[in-house]
Amino acid sequence: MGDVLSALIPPAVVATVFCAFVVKLLRKEMAPRTSDGRPVGEARAEASAPAPQEAGRAAGTGGHDGARTRPGEEESPGEQGSEH
Repeated sequence: MGDVLSALIPPAVVATVFCAFVVKLLRKEMAPRTSDGRPVGEARAEASAPAPQEAGRAAGTGGHDGARTRPGEEESPGEQGSEH
């Protein structure tokens, strides 16, 4: 009986390690993701700590306060009145 158990221990260890690797891989690959492909946990971590550029915009200290321009359009106010 001891011979049978000692013969089965190495394959059992290999099978356990293989199954643990497969479970770990499947959990990583099947995790919920955002629309851009990042895991949800990563997106939540980034949302809780905004980048310095975004922090300035949120506080109203920089940027254009949401004003957007078209490509090729300048923002100088002097040029806007010279069309007529």
